[in-house]
Amino acid sequence: MRKVKYEITDRARIEALLASCPVGRLGTLRADGYPTVKPLNFAYDDGKIFFHGAREGEKIEDIGREPRVCFEIDVALGYVPARQQGCQATYRYESVIVRGTARILENHEERLAALDALMRKYQPEGGYGPYADEKLALTCVVCIDIKEMTGKSNDIDGSTR
Repeated sequence: MRKVKYEITDRARIEALLASCPVGRLGTLRADGYPTVKPLNFAYDDGKIFFHGAREGEKIEDIGREPRVCFEIDVALGYVPARQQGCQATYRYESVIVRGTARILENHEERLAALDALMRKYQPEGGYGPYADEKLALTCVVCIDIKEMTGKSNDIDGSTR
């Protein structure tokens, strides 16, 4: 594998980005052969990525047909304007790209653990009650088992973190 100029090599930093970023993008392959990307809420927990949604739809159809997926997050750090030449302008960012295999969770305890991870992320103060059985019946919970993840960072002076 070739070295990326702005590669983040610290796994803890990559995991911190995954844990804190509010929105990720899931890449799947459509039935017509075209890739598609969908934004979604997610949780990174215990070395896996979890998300939930309806039991029917493009994401679920795509995963059922081809479980290999790509997942991406990025954090915008700010625009750095050009001072002399347009090509000197840059945008500071950090990003993570994951390759893995998505699977629909059927086990009740696994589903609840994944939903709990989502709630801890988005409502860390708590205050929510148990999950209603009728809502659980309508909810698909997906786990991405990570095969590979890479991080990239472009800080203000072009060095990596």
